[in-house]
Amino acid sequence: MPNLASAKKRLRQNAKRQLRNQIAKTRIKTEVKKAIAGETNLAVSVIDRAAAKGIIHKNAAARKKSRLAKRLAAAATA
Repeated sequence: MPNLASAKKRLRQNAKRQLRNQIAKTRIKTEVKKAIAGETNLAVSVIDRAAAKGIIHKNAAARKKSRLAKRLAAAATA
C-alpha cells in the first residue's frame, strides 16, 4: 500500500482508468463480434473512438478495422 498522499491518489486514478479502459476494450470486442454476425454496424465507430481517447493505439485501431473489413468481405463473398 502507498504511504504518500500523492501515491494514494495515483492508485485511485489508476483504478478508475483501468476500469474505463476495460469497459471500452470489452465494447470493442462485443461490437466486432456483432459486426461479424451481421447484427450491427458500429464496430468501426467504437474502435475509432477508443483510439481517439487513447485507450488503444491508432495503429492497433487500424489493424482491427482492417481485419474486420477483411472478414466482412470474405463473409459477403461466401
